[in-house]
Parts: sequence; structure tokens; C-alpha cells
Amino acid sequence: MNITKQTKQQIADLVKGAMEGLAEFTVEIPANSANGDFSCNAALVSAKALGMPPRKIAEQIIANLGEDSKTHGFEKIEIAGPGFLNFFVEQKWYDRAVKAIAKQGAKYGKGDFGVAQCGTPKRVLLEFVSANPTGPMHIGNARGGALGDCLASVLEFAGYEVEREFYVNDAGNQITKLGLSLEVRYLQIFGQELGQQIEMPEDAYHGDDIIEHARGFAEIHGNKYVNSSQEDRRAALVEYALPRNVATLEGDLRKYRIEYDNWFRESTIHNDGSVERIIELLKAKGATYESDGALYLKSSDYGDEKDRVLVRSNGVVTYLVPDIAYHYNKLAAQADGGRNFDLAIDIFGADHHGYMARMNAALAALGIDTSRLKMLIMQMVRLVRAGETVKLSKRSGKAITLATLLEEVPVDAARFFFNLRSADTHLDFDLDLAVQETNQNPVYYVQYAHARICSVIRKLAEDESLASQVSPAMFVYTHGAEKELVRKLSFFPDEIEEAAKAFDPSRLTRYTTEVAQAFHKFYDACRVKGEQESVLQSRLALMNATAIVLRNALGILKVDAPERM
Repeated sequence: MNITKQTKQQIADLVKGAMEGLAEFTVEIPANSANGDFSCNAALVSAKALGMPPRKIAEQIIANLGEDSKTHGFEKIEIAGPGFLNFFVEQKWYDRAVKAIAKQGAKYGKGDFGVAQCGTPKRVLLEFVSANPTGPMHIGNARGGALGDCLASVLEFAGYEVEREFYVNDAGNQITKLGLSLEVRYLQIFGQELGQQIEMPEDAYHGDDIIEHARGFAEIHGNKYVNSSQEDRRAALVEYALPRNVATLEGDLRKYRIEYDNWFRESTIHNDGSVERIIELLKAKGATYESDGALYLKSSDYGDEKDRVLVRSNGVVTYLVPDIAYHYNKLAAQADGGRNFDLAIDIFGADHHGYMARMNAALAALGIDTSRLKMLIMQMVRLVRAGETVKLSKRSGKAITLATLLEEVPVDAARFFFNLRSADTHLDFDLDLAVQETNQNPVYYVQYAHARICSVIRKLAEDESLASQVSPAMFVYTHGAEKELVRKLSFFPDEIEEAAKAFDPSRLTRYTTEVAQAFHKFYDACRVKGEQESVLQSRLALMNATAIVLRNALGILKVDAPERM
């Protein structure tokens, strides 16, 4: 039940029925409740069509409505400014809202937005993080993980069928570089036997993890591979290190409360012939041409800024080809070897800004509707402590990765903070604030609101004098803080739908903060214990509804809703 959407529709129907010839109009919720609970601009937008001043149209609509407005649950309708129609709901609206939340409980806020468009749940594949398996996950991956996982939960709550996917880059240049880096570190261990000093190339991977893998490999195999062929040595080293890296990625993400449905390996599309097939398919579509021995995609014919190389003159495919094959696999019909998702969402870093145009061009050339691919570009994160940029872990003194971040900052804070801003906004992550147990820490502020409610309800339940009281037939809310809190709780289904539409889970962190703020204002202004029975029970019901909304919203973010703090 979405009571705000129902009321908006009810107002639209009333206004349309009150006067003919109205232009298309909207029903909104005013930022200031003094301007009504709902506001309609029908009179303003219809002035030209009806040849009348907006206020005259508004007066005529109200006159034509007569007593219908009260019959349909509105206390009054006022004309404001140049002709806005402001609707004020009756007491029973607040009663219905609170009871609806209690009745639906954990399901409150769930919608059918993902179903309404096609009659069945729209299938979405959400790819995020997809960190290079040659090393640990950096802070950008940490932000992408929180954004992607929370977006997946938002879409599920909005009625979509979602699969989370991690694309494992276990082929291509980065794996070649991994083999080289491991080889050098391995041979350095046996440098004395070789009688030479081996230097690590500048463009190789220099991380401590490479040294650790080389040592682990040497402990098992000794110098067995020192005199092997370069190809065999590198293959053996990669075969040893890569699964361990992927297992570490998986373990770190699990600590971060992220579980993937699929771990899709790039090697799959190389080994099953998909790369070759995508080239042949593009040729068959007439979307390629040769120049100086290289094969080009006619990208500029499909909206890209220039044509792109698919196969170099030496016969080696560019990184773009397996990426095209991978996205074709996501979106193509099953009969064409694809998984036929209705929508594929990628979350990328800011360095991928030009990627969307070339991928859309390739998919368009293949006959795929590019509106089915959504790429979210995520801006940079800056870690700060005491107002200064931080790059090293306070505990280990090493570069901060996802794993080291979670040693310093609680998971709840990490997931909440990374969702404080939309993906397209730069984010300053305050490491000091994230661990504070004060109201300045937004996640603590929200969690404390839930714990405070649970504490009050727990104490009231222990009070024998209140145990026998019966809930009134209708909850009555007259105080401004009560009404403001009910209104805020009623917005939750809309917030879910809007977050799904915008692919923006940060709306929920802002919303939970606003709910917590509205609750604290209510709690400071309105007594619960000591009030007459009907007031006490009404306010107790409102607190319970608030706890439900906070639990549901925090649950989507995978942030705990503690009962005690």
C-alpha cells in the first residue's frame, strides 16, 4: 500500500472530474506542510487552454467539488499564490498510514515498479566492483561495492528480479603482467643460484602480495621452475596465485556483506569461442572494415566519436572485443547464445567515462537495443582524517584497501558513508567521523533513533499498569511533530520507487536520516508515558511504525538496526 500515491491519484481524479478542459497537471507534496499535505498545479497549467486566470480556475474547481473533498477525506482545500490548490488531509489519513505500516511490517515499502512495465519482474543483471584480480581492492572498489549492492537491494524492493555479478578479468594484459611480476619475484628468491640480480620492471606489479605469492609458490615447488621455460613458469605461477587472489576478493567482499550470484570469468568467453564469434557477427552485420592490416569497428556510424580497432595488424584482439562479447552475452536472446536480461547495469569508475559510447556503438551494430544497457559512472573518493587527505592505514601504515578500511571503520559506517552521495558526486569519507558515537555521525544518529524506540517500547511493555490497555479504534495525531513524522514515514514507498528510477541508493541514506530527525523532534516534543490512554497508544503505534520503516530502509542498505546502544 502506497498511501501517498493513492492520495495523489485520488486528488487527480477529483480535480479532473470537477472541471473539463484542464491541461496535464501534477500533484506534489509541498516542502513546507503549512502549504498543505498535497498541492496541485492544475489551475496554473490550464490558464491558456481555458482562457481564464489561474485563480479563477482554482475557485471554479473548488466550487464544483463542493462537499466531495470532505467526503473523500480532505479537511480543506486552499488556493495559494497564483493559483495552487493545496489539499489538507483529515485525521483518518494519518491513522490509515500508521496502521498500513504496522500491517505490512517487513513488506512495507515493497513495490511493483519493476513488474508494472512488462507484467512480470524485469530481469536485471548488475555488475559492480569487478576489481582486477591481480591485487587487493582499493577504495574506489569499496565505494562501488556499497553502491552496487545497495542498488541491487533497492531494485529488488521495487519489484525487479536482480542478479549480482562480478566480472573476473582472468585473461588479457593484466594476467600477462601478473605472470611477469610473479616470475621476477620468484627468480629473485633464487638469485644467488642464478648468479645474477633480477630487477623488477617499472610497469610490473610491485605490491607485497606479489612477493608473498612468490614465496608461497617457492615453499611448495622450490627451484623446480627456475630452469623451466618462461611460458611454463609463468603459467604455473599464475595458476597458483590467481585463485588465491580471487578467494581473497570473495572473502573481503563477504565481510563487506556482499554476496554475488555469479562470478563470471573473462576466460570463459575466450575459451568457448565467443570472442571469435563476435568478430564474425560484426563482419556479417557489415559493421567492420580493414585498414593497414587492422580490423576496425564502424563505431562512428553508431554514435561514437571515432572508429575503434577490434583486431590489431599483428592479429591480436583489443580489450574491446571480449568486452563486447561479454555484454552481448548479457543482453542477447538465449537463441543467440545470450542470457537475455531485460537490463544490464554496470558501475564503473570515472576513468571509464568514454566507455559507454563505444560499447553502445558495438551493441547497436549487433542489433541490441542500447537502452537496455545502463552505465553508472562513479566519481572519486577522498579519505580524510582531521581535515587532511589520508592514503595510508593508521594501523598498518600501508595503502588503504577495502580490507584495511574495514579494520579501522565498522562495516555499518562504511556502507552508509559510501552511499551518502549519488555515484556521480565526489565523496569525502571522514574516517574520524565514521567511528564517532555521536549525533554528528549520520549512521549512529539513525541507528540510535531505532534503538531509542526499542528501549521505550521495551520499558512500556514491562509496565504492568499499561499491559492491559487496548488500542483505540483510531489513532489520532494532532501535534505538528506527530503529523510530520507520519508524513515522512508515508513517503517510504515513493523513496524506493524514485531510487529505483534514478538508480540512486543514496536517496535511502538521506531518507533514513530525515526519518531519524523527524522522530527525534517528535520524541522531544511529545510525551508517551503519562499521557491519557488514547494518546499514549497512538504515539506508541507511531513509534512502532517508525521502527519498521528504519529497519526496512537500513535492511536494504545492509546496515544493522540495533535494539540497544
